[in-house]
Amino acid sequence: MMTFCFTGMRSFPKLWKSNPYLGLSPGHSYTSVFLKDCFGIRNQQKWFSLKTASPQNTKAMNLLIMRARSGRKGEEGRNKQVPSESHLFAAGAAKKRSQMNPQSKDHPLPPVRNNIIQLPTKPLNSEEWDKLKEDFKGKANFENWIISQMAHYNSSVDVAKSLLAWVAAKNNGIVGYNLLVKYLYLCVFHKQTSEVFDVYEIMKARYKILESGANTLLIRGLIHSDRWKEALLLLEDIKKVMTPSKKNYNDCIQGALLHQDVNIAWNLYQELLSHDIPMMETLKAFFDFGKDIKDDQYSNKLLDILLYLRNSQLYPGESFAHSIKTWFESVPEEQWKGKFTTIQKSGQCLGCGKNLESIHLSPEEYEFLKGKVMRDVIDGGDQYRKTTPQELKRFQNFVKYCPPFDIVIDGLNVAKMFPKARESQVLLHVVSQLAKQNLRVLVLGRKHMLTSRHARWRKDEMEEVQKQASCFFADNISEDDPFLLYATLHSGNHCKFITKDLMRDHKACLADAKTQRLFFKWQQGHQLAIINKLPGSKLTFQHILSYDTVVQTTGDSWHIPYDEDLVERYSYEVPTKWLCLQRKT
Repeated sequence: MMTFCFTGMRSFPKLWKSNPYLGLSPGHSYTSVFLKDCFGIRNQQKWFSLKTASPQNTKAMNLLIMRARSGRKGEEGRNKQVPSESHLFAAGAAKKRSQMNPQSKDHPLPPVRNNIIQLPTKPLNSEEWDKLKEDFKGKANFENWIISQMAHYNSSVDVAKSLLAWVAAKNNGIVGYNLLVKYLYLCVFHKQTSEVFDVYEIMKARYKILESGANTLLIRGLIHSDRWKEALLLLEDIKKVMTPSKKNYNDCIQGALLHQDVNIAWNLYQELLSHDIPMMETLKAFFDFGKDIKDDQYSNKLLDILLYLRNSQLYPGESFAHSIKTWFESVPEEQWKGKFTTIQKSGQCLGCGKNLESIHLSPEEYEFLKGKVMRDVIDGGDQYRKTTPQELKRFQNFVKYCPPFDIVIDGLNVAKMFPKARESQVLLHVVSQLAKQNLRVLVLGRKHMLTSRHARWRKDEMEEVQKQASCFFADNISEDDPFLLYATLHSGNHCKFITKDLMRDHKACLADAKTQRLFFKWQQGHQLAIINKLPGSKLTFQHILSYDTVVQTTGDSWHIPYDEDLVERYSYEVPTKWLCLQRKT
């Protein structure tokens, strides 16, 4: 065992911020509306226009939705068992879009500098370390630089130990905190438990309180040993100065399960739930452990974890999904059978043939969401930074005297779909095709779209847009999205909207997780995405999901969406792969 001496107490910098172990780490007549007296607004008639009302065309709207769900006409006669992986929010869709439509050329990465010196692969003696330091040409402190490189490349513990011995010999037995903690990291990484013990004893003797980075490493180093309960004491030490990270809780729960102390594991899990979202690794550990537990209470707690995933709209990874399947199939006398599958566009599971829950909100959910969005996003959100209360009131009055719309279009967003095409021409093309289906359309735009002298906004084309759709043109500095959300929600649950904007900022304005989940569910069922590849081609939409992508159960079945290992899913996307579990009856 090595003996270390330390310099006096000092303020230690945070170490290895990027290291996960540390935890720091249509055809209508055109009417111009002059809302002078009844709205209290004068000389505003040029900024909004309204088509004369026609009865709501439910048949045309349903046809549009059906086409959006079924894709191109040529697909109608194909095999019905088509998984729904091509919708706007499908996992990996954003990455595919970015690859198909790069905004700019890739910038070459800066050249990687060669290492100033070669890291040793075996322990060095004092003379060899002296020579290595002499060869070092960098401006950084040699000892700190070399131990950082060792930690980065996970060098062997013996090599790092020889470095610390050399430093101690040169400095009257003193080894700095920075070197010691990074040595501890290597001991933990390589699971050198006896070395972890040695460093732990040294630190306990020298310091009354350790900073969170060292505690995090020690917790992870101790959980696999018979001294694992000391990790719980370190967790309590962290609580004295800060809230422990989910990684800290994960390590302690893993240690408790490893040593068969189920009660401690569940207590820590409940404690973690009170202030953070558990790591999937933590939840997986409970299912892995449950394969050997024949206990109804434990089984019910695992089912509660699945309901937690549902209520939080969280998705297990592929390995976790396998653990869930294995646990279900291991439950005695239950006769569960699982398979990995996909879901048809209709919402029918290809594994069992059952239909999943609908994506559409209930009337109660819709009214709840509408009220929340009005209060948190429209009235109380941050849109006033770019939209004045006066203009928002002008728009609310405009919508109030309009019949409900079938489609609300973010005009500027849609007009810029094809960068090389004229904006007014693109917008007119989209509006014309929707108008031909006798749909009631609202176009939201900016005033410069009418007044611009630029060739990309032709006056005659914009006049034609106003003949075929109701239009509202906001100030040029205004934010479009609040108007779009307001008009869509105000028009009713049948109304859809068209924009490429994914509304993440506005979702974040919503105060609680329940409302955010309802907003995303509503968004998935109402946002239309145009997938035309060429300007002027027939209007085609990506299909809209008909089913909800959350963990769901009927008692005798479970359907669990999960993340594939090799698919990069953004936070606003949902998985396309499912675990189907059925109980034989």
